[in-house]
Amino acid sequence: MPRRTATMLASTLMLIVLLCAGVFLPVPYAEMSPGPTVNTLGDHDGEPVLRIDGRKTYPTDGHLNMTTVRVTSADYRMNLVEAVYGWLAHDNKVVPHDTLYPDGKTEEQSTQENAEEFSQSQESAKVAALKELDVPVKSWVIVSTVVKGSPAEGKLHAGDVIKSVDGSVVREPADVAELVTKHKPGENVDFTIVPAKEQAAAEKENRTPKRTEKITITTTASDDAGDERAVVGIAAGTDHTFPFTIDIELADVGGPSAGLMFALGIYDKLTPGSLTGGKFVAGTGTIDDAGKVGPIGGIEMKTVGARAKGAEYFLTPADNCEAAAADAPEGLTLIKVNTIHDALGALKDLSSGDPADLPTCTAS
Repeated sequence: MPRRTATMLASTLMLIVLLCAGVFLPVPYAEMSPGPTVNTLGDHDGEPVLRIDGRKTYPTDGHLNMTTVRVTSADYRMNLVEAVYGWLAHDNKVVPHDTLYPDGKTEEQSTQENAEEFSQSQESAKVAALKELDVPVKSWVIVSTVVKGSPAEGKLHAGDVIKSVDGSVVREPADVAELVTKHKPGENVDFTIVPAKEQAAAEKENRTPKRTEKITITTTASDDAGDERAVVGIAAGTDHTFPFTIDIELADVGGPSAGLMFALGIYDKLTPGSLTGGKFVAGTGTIDDAGKVGPIGGIEMKTVGARAKGAEYFLTPADNCEAAAADAPEGLTLIKVNTIHDALGALKDLSSGDPADLPTCTAS
């Protein structure tokens, strides 16, 4: 066989081997890409995203779109060809698999965690919007989760209202950890609670809970390496009672990053006039009960998805501003926000046709 032919044949075979390796060789990466964007003022799958009953609402127009990121599943393993394509694609982002699914987290665990964060973000969105409207909201500290196998298992239950710890009144979730960690591992700590069933019955009957219980739990040392703090194995959270019904209906979405846009949608529906002035505004950001806006992941994917849908303005958490501005889609103005109050001020400037003083994001 002539040397030239043999060389070409060997090169072709090597190329085939490399292509096969690229197709079949799994790599430890996952991919993020722009996901769906939904107008919180409109409908999704034929149903209103926001439904408010028991309070006067007002017509709205324009868009206040929440944005999402689509990610590969925990069980999916990219091959080398897909990873290279993702690195080269402008609108996608390839990241280490453990970035999205740390500590070997399964798809089911990730979905459950995202669902819990989404639910909590809805509650905080309602609280933040109503506080901005000076509408009173009743709040109390509850047992959010109980760790399996912990000292609290079987004694405290999710939904129990924590009234006090060692006789000290609990007003914020952080108070619980502060009071428990005053103990040493092996010491007893006393919880005064309203059982979850009693709290639910009281809410249903619109009355004050009639029964409290005192629960004594022996603390143990934290499982975290090098951490000798006393713990009982619970996470504390906050629950609320609203003076009217606010339902947020949006399936197949998880995580906390839609909080800001839900809060703005609620505010818009409860106030006369159009918050957007008919403009197409999208955005993202977590929100807490006080209305503080927090950063999110995948900001570059969300701006791309929003602009592709038609957004002209994008409400951007202050801590995400630099990353978002570094590669902002053409025609999309990034508005920097720290709180819901900032966002409302910016929207009012937009609706009045005076966007000159908007606090925009800039690249460093």
